[in-house]
Amino acid sequence: MDKFIVSARKYRPQTFDTVVGQSHITTTLKNAIRNKQLAHAFLFCGPRGVGKTTCARILAKTINCENQTKAGEACNTCQSCVSFNEGTSLNIHELDAASNNSVDDIRTLVDQVRFAPQAGQYKVYIIDEVHMLSSSAFNAFLKTLEEPPPYAIFILATTEKHKILPTILSRCQIFDFKRITVNDTVQHLEEIVEKEEIKAEKAALQVIAQKSEGCMRDALSIMDKIVSFTNGELTYGNTLEHLNILDADYYFRLLENIQQQDLSGAMLLYDDINRKGFEGDLVVNGFAEFIRNLLVCKDERAASLLEVVESFKERYLAAAQNVSAAVLISALNILNETEINYKNARNKKLHVELALIKLCYLQQAIDLTAGDSGLVKKKLVERARPLNFRQIAPFEVKSNKPGTRTNEAKLIIDEKPTSVTRSSLNERITSSIPPSKNHGEQVPDPVSSGPDQHPVSRAGKVSALDKIRQQYQGNAGSGSASNQVITDDELKKAWQGYIQELKDKRSPAVPSFDMAELLVKDENTFEVITTNNIEQKFIEQERNKLFAYLKETLQNKLLQFTVLVVDNPDRRPKTEAPLSSKQQFQKMVDQYPLVKELKDRLKLDLDY
Repeated sequence: MDKFIVSARKYRPQTFDTVVGQSHITTTLKNAIRNKQLAHAFLFCGPRGVGKTTCARILAKTINCENQTKAGEACNTCQSCVSFNEGTSLNIHELDAASNNSVDDIRTLVDQVRFAPQAGQYKVYIIDEVHMLSSSAFNAFLKTLEEPPPYAIFILATTEKHKILPTILSRCQIFDFKRITVNDTVQHLEEIVEKEEIKAEKAALQVIAQKSEGCMRDALSIMDKIVSFTNGELTYGNTLEHLNILDADYYFRLLENIQQQDLSGAMLLYDDINRKGFEGDLVVNGFAEFIRNLLVCKDERAASLLEVVESFKERYLAAAQNVSAAVLISALNILNETEINYKNARNKKLHVELALIKLCYLQQAIDLTAGDSGLVKKKLVERARPLNFRQIAPFEVKSNKPGTRTNEAKLIIDEKPTSVTRSSLNERITSSIPPSKNHGEQVPDPVSSGPDQHPVSRAGKVSALDKIRQQYQGNAGSGSASNQVITDDELKKAWQGYIQELKDKRSPAVPSFDMAELLVKDENTFEVITTNNIEQKFIEQERNKLFAYLKETLQNKLLQFTVLVVDNPDRRPKTEAPLSSKQQFQKMVDQYPLVKELKDRLKLDLDY
């Protein structure tokens, strides 16, 4: 039985023309070989599995080929090409920088560079994963990389270009490899399954290409696994089952339930999906990608970004026309928030079901927040409204000169409030309106005419306004008569009364009220003088209750007071200064005279 070789190795490109999806690089390299304009150092950078090492090997084989084609390809028949294909070529050296990243490894490589090739024109050194080299190794490699022998060519390959020193980058000719498109991957897989005589559906190959995310090596590995799993038959159903991918048909059914606000149907569908073993985060992520595809289909210019199975494209386009962009964007926000918080949720299933509940009633929520001119914010700021003023009809003032009119008007304000009735108001306005030229024309009722056509209510409004004016003037007159002038004795008496109420409540503000001084400024105003900010804050805390109490006790509705802080040294609490050492000794001697006698007999000197 022949030894099995994975497709990634078996169908590895051997010429530039067989490299998939990197035509911009292969064309440049072929032209450089044909025109003999090869650089001494190349840097191949890009994602994994896109052909960096493959192109490096093809370049190394081609430049040493003895019978190059006119297109700049290797012949694969000469001794150099045969030895390379068999892996016995002495002119090509590969170094894995991930496991040989020390300074000694680079020094060994530099020592080998000094020897010229025994056969062929060039010695090619391929250093894979070059970003894994240490800083010391990079520095040891700099001089050789900048000025190598004419027969030495270095090809560096990396997936992380940003980790390479700028001094290395400046010495290399850089080629950026791009991800392989889905169409290119599908075409390459179709060629392989045809050679291997495998029954494969195109929809299955498209799913594999999407799952590989532009990496050809991953696509070939996935295909090998599914072929082994299905015993040589590649179908859309078993591909989804093996890759643990949810069929897009479930998402279309879920979208239909959301559009119909069928919460029960959506919950039952998710329960069915959950029973099949699909995790909630996988469902949320897949549905978010589905919504994204629908949003892309809304615009014909962006329809090219749709990367789905061809059999579903028409279905996507039809479904996108029945959903508004506002619903799709709001759904994406809900799904994104759900996916972010999924890891921290204790009940994963309930967390996803809450998202489904929001999605089912999303359209209803958007309709509630939509105004006449489109979507508006939920929080409405109350707008300023104009005041309702009474319209005053224009009137004409007669001039002193006979036969002339003037447009000047005089406004007469009657300070005395008078009750206005419907008949008197009509007489005033009618008398002010000039006579019509058409004597047969009937003059409309000024009060009853108007846009609202409610004469009774408008007359009622006028009388009510006069009534309010009379009531206000009456209250003002009576209030001013009842206000009593505050005096020092009455104010202090009322102040002590409020202090007694505070004492009954055991309030901590009692000392502040006791220490405050009252100073009457005029008949309605007084000042409360305190010595510090703490007393002021205690009084300010009681301001509203104190204000109501004093107004009622002193019978003065116009009462006003302010709380001031005035520093008074006389009112500061007296504190004794600490005694010095000498004063303490003197006080001790006054109290105990024998202490001084003891000091004198012992001839002690005190350090004051």
